[in-house]
This record gives sequence, C-alpha cells and structure tokens, in this order.
Amino acid sequence: MPTIALLLASNLFMTTAWYWHLKAGAGVPIARVIAISWGLALVEYCFAVPANRLGYAHGWSASQLKIAQEAISLLVFAGFAAFVLGEPLGWRHAAAFVLIMGAVALLVWK
Repeated sequence: MPTIALLLASNLFMTTAWYWHLKAGAGVPIARVIAISWGLALVEYCFAVPANRLGYAHGWSASQLKIAQEAISLLVFAGFAAFVLGEPLGWRHAAAFVLIMGAVALLVWK
C-alpha cells in the first residue's frame, strides 16, 4: 500500500508539472513555466524513486511497477483534466481505463 500511495503522490505532482500551465499559466513566459514545472518534477521524483525502490524490495517486478504507475497516471490525469482544466470525460476515457486495468491484471495475476 505505501508503494501505491507514493505513486499516487508522484503522479499528482507530475501531472501538475506537465499540464498546469495550459490554463493557469497561459500568460506566463515559457522560461518561467519550465522552471516551475521542473520544480514540481523534482518533488515528483522524491515520491517516484522511493515508490519504485519500496515496491521492488517487496517483490514487485519492474513491469508491475510500471503498469501500476500507468494506471494511476491515467486516473490522476482524468481527474486533473475534469476538475482543473474543465474538460469533460466520456466513454472513451472509461474504455481506456478498463483496457489499462486489463493490462494491470495481466501482469499482476500469477
């Protein structure tokens, strides 16, 4: 569970680093946007690296860690797109999530 919580925190910061400027930073000079995004990415790494080390030490394979990260990333992005950017979610978002969850199940099931 700590691995999932750390990956969730990591993805919250990385999604923000990549996409916050689309709305909030529209008038901000690109150099400043890049500097702010790099700062957020640094925080993201402070969560992602321990998440992967902890998960790997507890028996997760690198593939399992990556696919879990992708599933969490999609979930976080959907929330960010809807609540921060105001973009509606549709059936394609749900279908993509189901497919990613299928990949998670495929890798995790023994």
